[in-house]
Amino acid sequence: MTDRTDNPPASQPDPELQALAREVFDLARRGDAAMLAAVIEKGVPPNLRNERGDSLLMLASYHGHVDAVRTLLEQGADANLRNDAGQTPIAGAAFKGFDQVIDTLLAHGADVEGASPEGRTALMIAAMFNRTAIVDLLLAHGANPHARDANGVSAADAAARMGAAETRARLKALGA
Repeated sequence: MTDRTDNPPASQPDPELQALAREVFDLARRGDAAMLAAVIEKGVPPNLRNERGDSLLMLASYHGHVDAVRTLLEQGADANLRNDAGQTPIAGAAFKGFDQVIDTLLAHGADVEGASPEGRTALMIAAMFNRTAIVDLLLAHGANPHARDANGVSAADAAARMGAAETRARLKALGA
């Protein structure tokens, strides 16, 4: 007679726990600030990460949910926690064009210079997509317009390569 249990082997993740985690990550993607606060108060770690290393804050930032971002930060989420690709929430918000999310992240300690492993900053990302309001916001918070990535590319260079004339002009006016 063998010993039978309803629990999966220790090496296998619990399917119910995986389903619950997916639901929590979906809360962040949808921006459900109230439910995120509730599940964190029940014990879900505010820096919970998915299989790609994306935190709840990264997902809320990338999808532009400023209330969820604020809630997660107030519940202890790390504003600078990188995913497995080395990207930060501020870079995700810059890529997508969410200036209110960036403002909220900066107000809660996000590193304005937090660069990817290749040295790409949020300013470089915003510049290349001609996101002038975000470029201005990042510069106002001390972003270095002279920074260069691992390939020697500055924010102005990135803007020029992508045809982002307005951000390139603003950066060139600063001598970048």
